[in-house]
Amino acid sequence: MSASIATLSANAASSTAQSPKFAGDFNTFLTLLTTQIKNQSPTDPLDTNQMTNQLVQFASVEQQISMNQNLQRMLALEQASQLTASAPLIGRNVEVEAEQISLQGGVGTLKLPAAGASQTAVVTIRGRGDQIIRQETVQLGTAPKTWTWNGQQDGAYKVSVTGSGGEVLPFTTIGTVTGAERVGGDVKLLLGQLQVGFDKLRSVSSGS
Repeated sequence: MSASIATLSANAASSTAQSPKFAGDFNTFLTLLTTQIKNQSPTDPLDTNQMTNQLVQFASVEQQISMNQNLQRMLALEQASQLTASAPLIGRNVEVEAEQISLQGGVGTLKLPAAGASQTAVVTIRGRGDQIIRQETVQLGTAPKTWTWNGQQDGAYKVSVTGSGGEVLPFTTIGTVTGAERVGGDVKLLLGQLQVGFDKLRSVSSGS
């Protein structure tokens, strides 16, 4: 019985997402403990110290279940707050860190870095199957500059930017916020079909 309690305690500490399972295990343990006490042999009763230890662990698991449920409620409230906060961003142009370019209305825009060791950059856009659908060598300037792609089918496309020496150059994606939604427990901004977290947001400007 004590081994089952130890396992239950470890499970309860592992993840807040499993609270329903913890509650089920908790109720199962209650049933098992009650049955054990009711059916113990009068000549060989359950050791008092062992029962005390089990009850202490049992109370600890109960507290962890309650904490997990509270954390889940707090997380849900935080996500709802982020969704509400995203409303004013809809229709605004934003600059985000992403490995993709958002083609919206046939237009996609990147911000490229200023010239450094490399005076030029090769922008490569890939579609399904990692197939190159656009590649262009761009002259870099003394300040960051925007690069625009006029494509055909709106969507989110993988992008790489490399310098003349083959080094990877940083870039950001510019697009219009079209919405926000919960994805895998996180709140994501939507730039057409491109999904990015709030932590990737770098600047906000007026609508297009």
